[in-house]
Amino acid sequence: MSASSLERAPAKHDLYRAIALALRVGELLLGSGEATETVSGAMRRITNAYGVPHCEADVNLSAITLSHVPSDGSVPVTAERRVRRRLPDYDRLIAVHEMIRETAGGSVPLDEAEARLRKVTRRVRVYPDWFMITALALISSSASILVGGGPLVAVAAFVATVLGDRAGAWLARRGVAEFFQLTVAAVFGSLVAVLMVAIGVPVRAEAVVVGAVIALLPGRPMVACVQDGIAGEYVTATGRLFEVFFILTAVVSGIGITLYAAVRLGVPLTVEDVPAAPLLIRPEQLLGAVGVTLSFAVALLVPPRHLIPAAIGGAMIWVVFVQLHVWQVPVVLATAISAAVVGLFGSVYARRARVPSMVITIPAIGSLLPGTALYRGMLEVSLGHGAAGQESLLQALSTALALGAGVMLGAEILRAVTGSDLTRRVGRRGARRVREAFISRPAARRTRGY
Repeated sequence: MSASSLERAPAKHDLYRAIALALRVGELLLGSGEATETVSGAMRRITNAYGVPHCEADVNLSAITLSHVPSDGSVPVTAERRVRRRLPDYDRLIAVHEMIRETAGGSVPLDEAEARLRKVTRRVRVYPDWFMITALALISSSASILVGGGPLVAVAAFVATVLGDRAGAWLARRGVAEFFQLTVAAVFGSLVAVLMVAIGVPVRAEAVVVGAVIALLPGRPMVACVQDGIAGEYVTATGRLFEVFFILTAVVSGIGITLYAAVRLGVPLTVEDVPAAPLLIRPEQLLGAVGVTLSFAVALLVPPRHLIPAAIGGAMIWVVFVQLHVWQVPVVLATAISAAVVGLFGSVYARRARVPSMVITIPAIGSLLPGTALYRGMLEVSLGHGAAGQESLLQALSTALALGAGVMLGAEILRAVTGSDLTRRVGRRGARRVREAFISRPAARRTRGY
């Protein structure tokens, strides 16, 4: 081997290591629910920091590809990593973002960056498993209180969610697809309510179903789907949309199976009994909204130091939504505006605390997830009111999309305001360099299409 070959070998080895590090970082971010734009930008920051510029990242829900074409005409490099697990762990997500931030500054050697990433992937969960199961059940309990259920309904919703979650975990250990796990969980949630109605328990048993449904709804994928679509990542946005569609289909199927059987067996279910959240700023409603937010935050493994800001966001979105209802603003528009307020709050907090904004925004939107509309739609379909049921299901879908769009709007407002402030402080040329280095957005520089 020639002397020149010996000199190039270490550089080539480091190039492979840098690309492998970027791919692993991208996998962790995407698996935690980050948007495609954020994942691609983080991978490029890693490769730029270790002397591998001009890389192109291709991100979708199942695989990440990173390509590098050297400017000296040497052999191009393309590597791919499959994304096999998409489980939210916001504590690990925060640690990965912190590592990316320090690595992009050029102060972390490649060996140390690899060691830190291994440490992040092996870190113990911030909450034990039993605590997370309890948090998931408390989402249902809090949501049932939010829509007018009492203590007995909250206990029933807690039990139904635990049973559904454990049944889903039992199926998962046997290799059953997630679609059927969610269907079984929804069956348990609605079955408990049907049994309470059948035996004549004098409570609003339907609130059990609403609580169980809210615990299963895909708030995180919905926001990421809208974010990818707004950013121009249409392939990934379509993939996420289908993911949301199949999750909703599984939940709706589970409810539909139970309600259809109940109606045929003569259980006295009526649309008039469907619970709806009393749109008032009362202690029990605020308690329910904050409880949903805190339970979601724990289920998503948000570190304890960020739970109070998340709870503030949960109370904020409910208060704004109720006030807009008092002003007779349409439900979907009120949902979008309320989510935008929380998106703005979460983005401001994220910049000050140096954490991803989704740590605050995703748990906060939990109280506005369309559990009631989904249950009403399936009950109307089961009772033979097809047109009314389709209208309710369409309202549920519109509400879900409004939540995602509103969260993104709040972040975009902050981006626009801070961008103009940055220009005043460092000048146009300096602001452009800062944005290109840290918040480059390919979607913002695309042609508008007209």
